Amino acid sequence: MTGAWRWAGARSKGTSHEKTGLPCQDYGCAKEVDGPVGPVFIAVVSDGAGSAIHADVGSKIASVTMLRLAQDFLRRSPRSELGEETTWEWLDAIRDNINAEAERVRLKPRDFAATIVAIIADDLGATIIHVGDGAIAIKAINSETWSVPSWPYQGEYASTTSFITDDPQPRLDFVAIDDPVSAFAVFSDGIERMVLDFTNRTPHTPFFDRMLKPVMALSTPGRDADLSIALRSYLSSPAVCERTDDDKTLILGARL
Repeated sequence: MTGAWRWAGARSKGTSHEKTGLPCQDYGCAKEVDGPVGPVFIAVVSDGAGSAIHADVGSKIASVTMLRLAQDFLRRSPRSELGEETTWEWLDAIRDNINAEAERVRLKPRDFAATIVAIIADDLGATIIHVGDGAIAIKAINSETWSVPSWPYQGEYASTTSFITDDPQPRLDFVAIDDPVSAFAVFSDGIERMVLDFTNRTPHTPFFDRMLKPVMALSTPGRDADLSIALRSYLSSPAVCERTDDDKTLILGARL
């Protein structure tokens, strides 16, 4: 393994939003960064709250800001130096950007409410940053099993979770993983019921093995455009849409 990453990513508007004319309220982005001790991969997914009138804007602000801040940090510091204090600074910066946009259009920050789930992986391990639902499944090097280090958060009432814009502050799960990761999947809550067993709190291994197989077959690093197109077609297929009417985002990565 070289430390470089192969990946594919896509999002698809839910059928419920197709019917109502709403935009896709998910957003995702990813990038590999050359850090001081080697390559580091960052993947971020955000899901705008269904009750927020500018959820699509909020999820994009959250994802793009998180990716930019992570890149800036990792270009000068190893991932192992990333802690909760810095992560809270990133969340505060996201909140500031959302607040600025809300003020510009004379709305409330809650009108841009969104979750966020991100993985930062290098040769030594990974860090997971998680506010709200959605999740990340990972497979460690030399392991045949998948795990979900941070489970989707469900609030006191049905279909509620935590958002970056929560006042006074959101509920953050910060997880540092000491084992190197060979593959991962980051996804929004639109497919979490399809790919996670909520009774036993375990990932559905056959799904992740099947989805990562073509990514792991790639011989060159970087984003594969053809696989990303195929992934979007899958997320928009009847097989998926018959099981969920929500927006769906999925980023798949495998170490080369």
